[in-house]
Amino acid sequence: MQNDVPESDAAIVMRGVTKIFGPYPDTALAMLREGRTKAEVQAETGHVVGLDDVSLTIERGQIFVVMGLSGSGKSTLIRHVNRLIDPTAGEIVVNGENVLQMTLPQLRTFRRTSIAMVFQKFGLLPHRSVIDNVAYGLEVRGLSKAERTEKAAHWIEVVGLSGYEKSRPRQLSGGQQQRVGLARALAMDTDIVLMDEAFSALDPLIRSGMQDQLLELQSSLNKTILFITHDFDEALKIGNHVAVLRDGAVQQVGKPEEVVLDPANGHIEEFVRDVNKARAIRVGTIMEKGAGEPCETAVPSDARCEDVLPYFAENAWIGVVNAKGDQIGRVSARQVFKALARHVPPPS
Repeated sequence: MQNDVPESDAAIVMRGVTKIFGPYPDTALAMLREGRTKAEVQAETGHVVGLDDVSLTIERGQIFVVMGLSGSGKSTLIRHVNRLIDPTAGEIVVNGENVLQMTLPQLRTFRRTSIAMVFQKFGLLPHRSVIDNVAYGLEVRGLSKAERTEKAAHWIEVVGLSGYEKSRPRQLSGGQQQRVGLARALAMDTDIVLMDEAFSALDPLIRSGMQDQLLELQSSLNKTILFITHDFDEALKIGNHVAVLRDGAVQQVGKPEEVVLDPANGHIEEFVRDVNKARAIRVGTIMEKGAGEPCETAVPSDARCEDVLPYFAENAWIGVVNAKGDQIGRVSARQVFKALARHVPPPS
């Protein structure tokens, strides 16, 4: 299953990527292509199918979320993009370059200049200070100490850690350590950032704050972010597009609200059953179209229903505006509640 973004607009393209772990992957690959399941392949050969014929096209400048349960292949997928893992079959193209055809020197340059990664377990160097951790990738790239220190200090300030430059990782909280990891990735100034369960180890309140900060940064940086998570609410909050994996295979790709409101199969229905529908539905899909009377309060068309609910305490109608700020519609509390009720299962 593949999303419909034109490859000319894509930062990352994966075509038929399959990964089989084991000494004789070709035998297991042939079984997969005969229609055998992941469980059957493992039972008969002892090989593990990490990815099964994955095709994705990830548009430049968007946050693309890949989600699924543990063992679904999420982390295996993201590690193919910077070729930490080589596929058994398929193609991977990043910014128009076939990653699998790169020589080792080309691959090193690619990893240093085109792509950055934020890990779940922070991956900080314990003997280095915060500023030296943030500057580490720039040091590997060969920048002078003065230049890399200046850039690192800037991103430390951006992620809200000014004053902690000389601290060691052990002196920071989990949320602060993750901010260091994020600053380190942003300091590389790459077009693409890979985030593998980057916020999963954080407490809920800190996690929510990191999600907010990521969205705030993205609004100005416009990076291509491939984000891995097992949390559907997180995917809804930050993702422009979502792909759901199961047993290494893509089950559905679409905008978050499409996946939540029109699940492709029973597995995804179970996944989204308890999801916050107010976070999934955007006002642009339910608004009364047309400029009409100007509204005192307005939100962008991609605002979620949960974003507008507080405004109804003092407004009967909320305006909906396009990117230029022109009102293109309006929405009432009644319309929001009607849309939410339509997608809430009746009590059993």
